Amino acid sequence: MILAADVALPDNAGYVVAAYLVFLALLLIYVVIMASKLSRFERELTELNDIAEKRDQEDATRGPAPRTAA
Repeated sequence: MILAADVALPDNAGYVVAAYLVFLALLLIYVVIMASKLSRFERELTELNDIAEKRDQEDATRGPAPRTAA
């Protein structure tokens, strides 16, 4: 027959729980910061792609640039 062991948390269990909560809070803050940076980066990249497409369309309608004699 298996006897029930006396399972009691040590006195410092509150500190361990607090440490885990702080770690999880910092991890969550880090993920939020990285997500906002990624979102901003994607937005800027979309703007740059739009500018490049407009420049390509303007160059196509203008024709090739004249060559200068060297």
